[in-house]
Amino acid sequence: MPVDAFALAIAALGVGLIAFMRGAFGGGFAVIGIPLLSLAMDPIAAGALLAPLFVVIDVVALRYWKARHWSRADLLPLLPALVVGIVGGYLLMRVLDRGLVAIAIALITLAFAALFFAGGGQVAVRPRSIPNALLAGASSGVTTMVAHAGGPPLALYLLRRGLPKEVYAGTTSLFFTVGNAIKMGPWLALARPTSELWTLMVLCLPVIPLGVWIGWRLHHRLDQRQLYRICYGLLVLTALKLLWDGVSRIYGE
Repeated sequence: MPVDAFALAIAALGVGLIAFMRGAFGGGFAVIGIPLLSLAMDPIAAGALLAPLFVVIDVVALRYWKARHWSRADLLPLLPALVVGIVGGYLLMRVLDRGLVAIAIALITLAFAALFFAGGGQVAVRPRSIPNALLAGASSGVTTMVAHAGGPPLALYLLRRGLPKEVYAGTTSLFFTVGNAIKMGPWLALARPTSELWTLMVLCLPVIPLGVWIGWRLHHRLDQRQLYRICYGLLVLTALKLLWDGVSRIYGE
């Protein structure tokens, strides 16, 4: 794959957008990355390009989303479930159609988002639920491996908890820091990046701290209700993208 101006521009745009989302919302909306980069490269190459850069984004984000922003009580069941879900997703990839998984997650996400907006977009604080957290963590692990979309299951759980906006973003950020670190090895083994792809990764590095910083600045300009409205709006867009991918995969074969 040649490192031309178009490939560099698309890669830098995708990485910068993901870094911005991590700074503003803690992550969970990186599903746009591979489809966007696929305009300039093979989807597998796009996934391999993003895998190490996700980890760099996570490290930079830890400068802003520190331990005081984490909900440890929520992370305690979420993280083990995430690991189990990633392993399960890797195994399920051999027997399940990824299109059906994407469609199911998309429809569930759209239903919960519709309930939020139908209720006037109010931020309600709901009690912690270990069963729901385990389900959300495992579902996120499965979908992040099968459909590259771990954000909706986690967001549906944390948004409905009504956490303070900094705690929501910090908890989300740490969750995906763990998940991305686990996923990097399988992605690199799958794609075996070429020297050109490694060069493109290096050239994309400068946009990461800038994107995270701009997102972090936006986060602090939004109040609680605005942040949750935007997050649910992004969830709808993510779900529609998943729905399109799932339908296209099933009926395009």
